Amino acid sequence: QAALFRLWWNLAAVRITSRQAETVRSTTPRYVPDITLQGMRPELLSKLLSLLPQHHTRPELMLLDRILRDYPQRGGKGLRSELLLLSAQAHGLVPTGTPWEAAQWLAVTLELFQNWVLIHDDIADDSEERRGRPALHRLYGMPLALNAGDALHAYMWAALQQATRLSPSPHAGEFFGEILNMIHRTAEGQHIDLAWMQTHNWALTEADYLEMVRLKTAWYTVIVPLRLGALVAGALPHPDFEAAGLALGAAFQIRDDVLNLAGDAALYGKEIGGDLLEGKRTLITLHWLTQATPAQHQYFTDMMRLPRVQKTADQQATVLGWLRASERGDESSLEYAQRYAAQEGLRGLALLRGTLAQANNPQAAEKMVRLVEGYVTRDI
Repeated sequence: QAALFRLWWNLAAVRITSRQAETVRSTTPRYVPDITLQGMRPELLSKLLSLLPQHHTRPELMLLDRILRDYPQRGGKGLRSELLLLSAQAHGLVPTGTPWEAAQWLAVTLELFQNWVLIHDDIADDSEERRGRPALHRLYGMPLALNAGDALHAYMWAALQQATRLSPSPHAGEFFGEILNMIHRTAEGQHIDLAWMQTHNWALTEADYLEMVRLKTAWYTVIVPLRLGALVAGALPHPDFEAAGLALGAAFQIRDDVLNLAGDAALYGKEIGGDLLEGKRTLITLHWLTQATPAQHQYFTDMMRLPRVQKTADQQATVLGWLRASERGDESSLEYAQRYAAQEGLRGLALLRGTLAQANNPQAAEKMVRLVEGYVTRDI
């Protein structure tokens, strides 16, 4: 039944609003990055997998070994680890020898963080898919998936231990605090998001949403990778990394929210419309609620109170049409979110360029800026 509903949803989205979705995609100039990521670097994946056990002979533990490798081997963008390594190079680290190996282990630390957090996030959101395949708890059940996420969390600290042990940087002692701060900020953002869902709270402003995503997304996606790259290269992080990362992280998440409703499912890697099914608060929905009629507002909030499995296809199609529709000739809420993300992205990129004006390696710095630019204006 769930598979049939997802098929209907995707067909309905195309049938009802393909023209409007194309309008959303063309709201801002299309940037085609000359740097694309196909996943984390192969040498990082090799290091990551080398930490995970594969020697067990007991069937239950052999299953654990397999589950631990599942999400890391599915791929993903590898954006955070790549930003860390490019930041390290921009700050003068040469990609050879023990100092570079320490930077690689820091990058593995970020990838392990990303994977165990995604396992827990998918459980909390009751998600169907991750990276084009069923979410881990859909394959193995919630208890085993949750335990695997906990185990990957522990291996994350093992990777950090390797980085700290190998690094000759005078700032190696700060790695732990950076990772700890990243976890705290991400958990705070996730808690706000989940609390809104649990209490059915829609009396929120755009400022509320932006505070949540800056905590949930910006620190681990941009700010901490930039800072760790500087530290492992023996440099002090630029004080404007935080401001740049908050803007870029918000742009990244808003674009992701847009793609969840108007993206290509094959490229996006997650179910289209999943944010509505899960009752996620987004800039799109909060903007639309300020313009909705009382009847629309009531219809929407009544639907959002329903468990995921009780939301009907007709309800989903109705709300999706409203979010994609332009009222009185103005821009739709999807288009508004797209424009806001573009503005935040440009502001963040300007700040980032300023932090790298005196970079030891200008080529690496420029490559990093172009990489970020591609993702905050991405169509996939």
